[in-house]
Amino acid sequence: MSTLDSKVTSSPSTLAERIPPQAFFVGSAIFHYLGPSFAVLLFARVPVAGVAWLRIVSAALVFALWRRPWRNFFAASRRTRWTIVALGGVFASMNYSFYRAIAELPLGTVAAIEFVGPIVLALTGVRSRRNLAALILAVGGVYLLTEVRLAGAPLAFAWAFANAILFALYIVLAHDVARADPLTSPIDRLGASMIIAGAAISPIGLDAAIPALLDPIALGAGVAVGISSSVIPYVLDQLAMKRLPRATYALFVSLLPATAVIIGVIVLRQVPSPVESLGVLLVACGVALHRPAS
Repeated sequence: MSTLDSKVTSSPSTLAERIPPQAFFVGSAIFHYLGPSFAVLLFARVPVAGVAWLRIVSAALVFALWRRPWRNFFAASRRTRWTIVALGGVFASMNYSFYRAIAELPLGTVAAIEFVGPIVLALTGVRSRRNLAALILAVGGVYLLTEVRLAGAPLAFAWAFANAILFALYIVLAHDVARADPLTSPIDRLGASMIIAGAAISPIGLDAAIPALLDPIALGAGVAVGISSSVIPYVLDQLAMKRLPRATYALFVSLLPATAVIIGVIVLRQVPSPVESLGVLLVACGVALHRPAS
């Protein structure tokens, strides 16, 4: 039985190693923007805290049924367990902050502020003029794509900057989780973090989410948000982070606004303006120019 188990366990890993890590990130970026489209429907039916609860708890249930991650959690080292717990806390607070921000501010504004954290992380990995030029191109492209507008409630901006800090922490902790223990699966460690996040968000969001539990449309949208925003992209992130340096991943985050424009063209027939097209081009040039540190 152990031989069969080892074959079944190793084959997905072998397949994943054949796929370039950049491909996993692109897949994550695509699903990253499917979730907000479902959240728009939810905001009309469920308060912000309830949407955050539905997203995280539905993702936690998927991981629990799919992976049973608590087994690897208890098998991991003490340091790895603390990292998993910390990542769970970041998941809960980051998603809550993100929804509080986009409930009052344009998504482009929140996305621009969110990119501040990854910029700092990318700068820590700059080891050459080539990579510095790549970072400048990517930042310029994101600036053109996000169209920052400084309008809105001060509290909403506070939530947006909190989300930016937490997003940077997510990159640091998720990168550590992806590489923490070669004897256990990073997806299982991710699943354990999501279950912890579900417990952490419940005191804040459970009451607000209760009406959605009796509304099939809201409940279905909440599950869709959880799968498209907190299962598929985070799993793909783990597969990418396992093989990409942290600073390289932080730079690739600049692809997110560009991916949103491309999805708008394909799915919504929203043709980008010349400025947006230039932004996509700058981001693509920056990512192509960048070289991971050896």
